Amino acid sequence: MSPHPWNRLLAWVIDWACVLGWVAITAAVGVPLLLSGVTRSLAVGALNLIATLVMVVPITLGLAALESSAWESSIGKRVRGLTIVDARTGGRVSFRRALARNALKVALPWTIGHAAVFGIVDASASGSVPPSIWLLTAVAYLLPIAYVLSLFVSSGRTLYDRIAGTVVVKDAG
Repeated sequence: MSPHPWNRLLAWVIDWACVLGWVAITAAVGVPLLLSGVTRSLAVGALNLIATLVMVVPITLGLAALESSAWESSIGKRVRGLTIVDARTGGRVSFRRALARNALKVALPWTIGHAAVFGIVDASASGSVPPSIWLLTAVAYLLPIAYVLSLFVSSGRTLYDRIAGTVVVKDAG
């Protein structure tokens, strides 16, 4: 049985509340480094890479581990009674499939967003933000919006679920 889109969105909100805990921990280290000038000599690309490795990669790997575990769901989905299953077999998804799902769902838009923010900050120093950075910014917003809208059309299966070969279902129990 396919879950209601609002149930999936609420699960997503719960997951992101958990993610904010990790963001707070990394900020407790990163902000003092920034304010003290330690990171001033780093290029924009290096800062983006560090941010990706410290924030995006652990979240993406953690979500994939949870979804491929016996839980078959993230914390938010578990709270909301949802599981991620293989679209063909209905069984537990492999870590590889869960990683692909979360790379598309979380890592891709988040990394694009980071690149856009770092690009805007860097370009602002020169007084003009190039169109390519604005395009990147638009993509960073449009991708998650498209994911959310896809919950409300057809079967409610998102593009990242289709590509990863997964489906979100309501727990049988």
